[in-house]
Amino acid sequence: METKNKVFLLDAMALIYRAHFAFSKNPIVNSKGINTSAVYGFLNTLLELINKEKPTHVAVAFDTKSPTFRSDIFSEYKANRERQPEDIQVAIPIIKNFLEHLNIKRVELDGFEADDIIGTLSCVLSEEEDTQVFMMTPDKDFAQLVKENVFLYKPAFMGRGIDILGVNEVLEKFKIKEVDQVIDFLGLQGDSVDNIPGIPGVGPKTAQKLLSE
Repeated sequence: METKNKVFLLDAMALIYRAHFAFSKNPIVNSKGINTSAVYGFLNTLLELINKEKPTHVAVAFDTKSPTFRSDIFSEYKANRERQPEDIQVAIPIIKNFLEHLNIKRVELDGFEADDIIGTLSCVLSEEEDTQVFMMTPDKDFAQLVKENVFLYKPAFMGRGIDILGVNEVLEKFKIKEVDQVIDFLGLQGDSVDNIPGIPGVGPKTAQKLLSE
């Protein structure tokens, strides 16, 4: 049965980085010498989404430059991240300008990451009648937010097709019994990308074993 509202919430920075590095070997450069790979890749993904999925509502969530509450809790959070590439710094305002002209809502809030905004909106909007919410991001961390009427929508990339994860798909992917266990799974094994240490010696299989017990 078709739902009345089909909402897509896009994780801007994850999609922008993904687009930028997809063209890293053969960057797209305009007549002024500006690397437009991230702009091209992001907008191509956005327009393909609109034409293929025909969402009723779309919003794009951005991080801000302000520190978040996670840095207050754990000072080493994302401490190993490399400086943002200059080409991406140039691309972000161009993409925001495009979104404004396309009349697509941009959401951001100092002190919070785009993840937090998408998570909050997905919880609120999924309570609306006849509404499905799709969190569009390649980031596996979003799996912890999946529930009835809330899906993780991983866009196609480098020959791999679109991957849509509902509750059953998340349970199968992580080999767990409840979606809430995604948080424990990620916490146990840690995350080098975000500089989360995890438990020494615990990898995916050990984390799954511990959670099953």
